[in-house]
Amino acid sequence: MKKILALSLGLAMGLAASTALAADKLTLQLKWVTQAQFAGYYVAKDKGFYDEVDLDVEIKPGGPDIAPPQVIAGGGADVIIEWMPAALASREKGVPLVNIAQPFKRSGMMLTCLKESGITKPEDFRGRTLGVWFFGNEYPFLSWMSQLGIPTDGSDNGVTVLKQGFNVDPLLQKQADCISTMTYNEYWQVIDAGIAAEDLITFQYEDQGVATLEDGLYVLEADLDDPKRVDMFQRFVKASMKGWKFAEENPDEAAEIVLENDATGAQTEEHQKRMMREINKLVAGSDGTLDPADHDRTVQSLLAGGSDPVITKEPEGSHTDKITSGM
Repeated sequence: MKKILALSLGLAMGLAASTALAADKLTLQLKWVTQAQFAGYYVAKDKGFYDEVDLDVEIKPGGPDIAPPQVIAGGGADVIIEWMPAALASREKGVPLVNIAQPFKRSGMMLTCLKESGITKPEDFRGRTLGVWFFGNEYPFLSWMSQLGIPTDGSDNGVTVLKQGFNVDPLLQKQADCISTMTYNEYWQVIDAGIAAEDLITFQYEDQGVATLEDGLYVLEADLDDPKRVDMFQRFVKASMKGWKFAEENPDEAAEIVLENDATGAQTEEHQKRMMREINKLVAGSDGTLDPADHDRTVQSLLAGGSDPVITKEPEGSHTDKITSGM
C-alpha cells in the first residue's frame, strides 16, 4: 500500500511539475507569406530561442487575403506583424492595436519606374499611371501624393492609381509607368525579369522624407493590462530580437531556415539569400525599441492627407515601451 501511495504521489508531483513547466503558447500572424522578411522569427523558433524562454510559438503565414488586424481582432493571433499606417488606421476604426516593439528601423518601400518613361523626379508623376498596393499598404502612397499636392483621381494634373497585385507585371507589360516595390523583394523581381538596373529609376520613401514604419509587432490593448501576458510578450520580443541578431550575423543560414519553413515551395534559395541581406539593412542596429520620434514622424505623415488623411487625429496609447524596457 505504501509503495502504491508513493508511486501515486510521485506521479502526481511529476504531472504537476510538467504542468508548471509547460511553455506558454503564443500565435504570431505574419503580414505576408513565409520569406526572409520574417527570418528573425523563424530563426528564433528553429534555434530554440523561444524554447529557452518557455514559449511555444506558432507562426502563421499571411497572404493577399489575410489582414492581420482582422485576425487578431477575431482571436486568431496573440501578436501580429503590421505596418504602422495600417495599424493606426485600424486603431482609429476600432481595433485597439498597440505597438510593443519595432524591429524594422527603416522603410524598404519605393516606387520603381522605367527610365524610358521620362520620369526623373516626383513632380513628373502627374498624368502618369502608378501601381499601388492596397489592403492597407496604400496609406503611405496616398499620404505622399497628398503632400506633393498631386490628386489621385486620374485627372491630367493628377495620377491614375492602378490597383497593383502583388507582382511586377504592370511594369513589365507597361500598364503602369511606375509600380510599388520593396527594396528586398519586388525590385529584384524586375531585375530578374531582364530589365537592367540602369534602365530603372527608383524613389525610396525613406529618401523622399515620407517613410513610415513597417513590420512592427502589435497586440491588443487589453492584453497589456494582464501581467502574465506582458511577461509573455517580453519573452517573445527578447527571443525574437535574438533571432534577428543571428540572421544578421548568419544571413545564408537564416535564409535556409526560412526555406525549410516555406510549405508552398514557391521561394528560391537565390532570392531568399538576397532578400535576407536587404532585410538586414532595414533591421540593422535595432534592439526592438520603438523610437518615439519615428512614431511621431509616421503620424504626422499620415495626418498630412489634406481632405482625405489616413488618420484624422493623433492617436493616444498606440505604442508602449512596457515590453522592450522590461526585457
